Amino acid sequence: MCLAQVVFNRIFAKREYVMKLSRNTTIFCIVLIVTTTLIKIICAPRFELSGTTGIMAVALFAGFAGLDKKQAFLLPLVTLLISNIIIEILYRLNMFPFAGFYKWQFVEYALLGLVLTAIGLLFRKLKTAGVFISAIVGPTVFFLISNFIVWLASRQTIGYTNDFKGVMDCYAAGLPFYRNSVLSTIVLLPAFILAYQWLVKGKFVLSLAK
Repeated sequence: MCLAQVVFNRIFAKREYVMKLSRNTTIFCIVLIVTTTLIKIICAPRFELSGTTGIMAVALFAGFAGLDKKQAFLLPLVTLLISNIIIEILYRLNMFPFAGFYKWQFVEYALLGLVLTAIGLLFRKLKTAGVFISAIVGPTVFFLISNFIVWLASRQTIGYTNDFKGVMDCYAAGLPFYRNSVLSTIVLLPAFILAYQWLVKGKFVLSLAK
């Protein structure tokens, strides 16, 4: 049994039964982890590709998947954690330019695990339309909140002024990252839904709503 299957089996245990992952479900979970990690390895070190991400699509997918709410909020956190562990190992082996874990990372975990998953849950009933709406709304909310936090935390070190102009300068600096996050989520969220439906449900439709 691989690491991913052990972790997901333990976390997705429910009160009255243990949800043993099928072979296809395990493959799908591995797809999420591998995709998220590869995108980070390929895109994160390159400025023009920074912001390209898979984890936002994972968080939104968790909201669409119809899981128990506890499971839905845990899915992106576990995926992100395993991905960051892999990045940290590569960093310590001098095979990647920056660490997988860093200061204030809990903010990223909270935004992805709570806010974006909640957005997926909110738009789930809209079916296919909700997929594409949430793929834009999710990265936008993340951009607005995360960049405001960056402005608050980095006014002295980066030099943003302590006024409205400083906030706008911070948002302007983050626009390339925002663009890439929206584009990658628009592509990956439907791809994850289709992969889940195909691998786990045995059908090929772009909706997880009942």
